[in-house]
Amino acid sequence: MTTVRRRRGNDAHRDRSPGARWENVSYRKKQNFHFDLWFCLTLQNWILDFGRPIVMLVLPLEWFPLNKPSAGDYFHMAYNVITPFLMLKLIERSHRVLSHTVIYLCIITFVMGASIHLVGDSINHRLILSGYQLHLSVRDNPLIKYLKPESLIDSFELLYYYDEQLGHLMWYIPFFIILLIYFSGCFSSTAEQKKIPVSGWLLLGPNALYYWYLVTEGQITELFLLTFLAMVAMVIFQQRKGLSLDSNGMFLFCSFNVTVLLVALWVAFLWDDTVLRNKYTGLIYVPEPWSYYTLHIKNSF
Repeated sequence: MTTVRRRRGNDAHRDRSPGARWENVSYRKKQNFHFDLWFCLTLQNWILDFGRPIVMLVLPLEWFPLNKPSAGDYFHMAYNVITPFLMLKLIERSHRVLSHTVIYLCIITFVMGASIHLVGDSINHRLILSGYQLHLSVRDNPLIKYLKPESLIDSFELLYYYDEQLGHLMWYIPFFIILLIYFSGCFSSTAEQKKIPVSGWLLLGPNALYYWYLVTEGQITELFLLTFLAMVAMVIFQQRKGLSLDSNGMFLFCSFNVTVLLVALWVAFLWDDTVLRNKYTGLIYVPEPWSYYTLHIKNSF
């Protein structure tokens, strides 16, 4: 009996040790709503990504000559560093032990794709300042179609491919893979961890609105819908095991639900626009906001 009491006393002593307290604090930190990371991600997405082209158009051209990097380019550079860092910090708080190899490959590809997009987008926005119209294809643009020799048009089409296709795919595919991997670890059987706090509800609208911009301007509707369907399937599968989303997973899932609604409303709003219909002839018709800007808003100022 004395031996048993002594062991219990030693176990209790070990539980009160600094290491045990640190592990418990770390575990609770993983379980709680990650307001700091979600807030930083939402804020820098709005400023460094959505605000990037606006800054390029608003600031005087004399401050940033066309042959030098613009303010938007510096915003993009900051985004390419800050976003992968925040994504890594988010993965660190996942409940699951994840493959570091997959995460590293995703982050490397993300940075490379975003960097390719940085160059192409920088040049394309300078073309806008010179009269390029985003709602028209490369060859239909008055600024491009009369270039001589005609091989220059192929070079601009290559630039468009790097900017709007290859750059976007290498940027957004790893981005959504990381979100999906993180989401897969957001399931819990603890009831008190399943409610989104007030701070989360306040962030949900801006976060979902940014995803709308990401989907429409990035032309990644199919990729987004596949990610959303994977989330839905994951939720159904985990519910059969008696698990449900914690507050972080619920925040991400609700953000995607609102984004689907916003994209549907955007498509419905521009459904009868013949000019945009002529440009966006893919499987799913989703016009870009900046194409809508150059077509309907730019000339009204």
